[in-house]
Amino acid sequence: MKFAPIAMMLAVFFAGTTAVNAQSPSATGAAKPVVIDAAVTDNIYQLYEGEVVKVDKKTRTITFKNKEGESKFVAGPDIKNFDQIKKGDRVNVNYELAVAIELIKTKSDGVRSKTETNTVTKSKSTEKPSETITNKTTIIADIVEVNREKKLVSVKGPSGKITTVTVKNPALLADVQVGEQVKVIYFDAMAASITTPKK
Repeated sequence: MKFAPIAMMLAVFFAGTTAVNAQSPSATGAAKPVVIDAAVTDNIYQLYEGEVVKVDKKTRTITFKNKEGESKFVAGPDIKNFDQIKKGDRVNVNYELAVAIELIKTKSDGVRSKTETNTVTKSKSTEKPSETITNKTTIIADIVEVNREKKLVSVKGPSGKITTVTVKNPALLADVQVGEQVKVIYFDAMAASITTPKK
């Protein structure tokens, strides 16, 4: 059976996922410094929205449909609440990304760090399937350059990569000096759910 991309995304959620390693945007970017707003930015993207058009209990196959066509997904044995899924239900897959940058008024002790935490939340067995995977990465980085005229701060993280940060509030740069540190927090979450449509 040929599965559509949505089936792969749903498989991550509904097939017994236990943990996902967070990978911050800075870890996947090019070597060139990336400019990020020095404030909390929060963006939510809808990756998929569709309707359950068929449920085959014998083969545990669910058929979803949206404007781009049909997608089929075979539910594994880990989905204890398979019987809760009905024709006409809605399926949604969303992705959220938030970045917060905090200037820390401390002298760098030369220690830069990266901490990752992962959380998986699933629906109860009596509810329709849903799952949310959240990742939080906290990076302590050294300030290596301050450009007050352009409102830019360049920081070096634990990997040694230098990232240039745009500070929206220039007042924050009044007494920020090279050698101090910043804390960068990346938060991302992916949620998949099947719900009964409202009448």
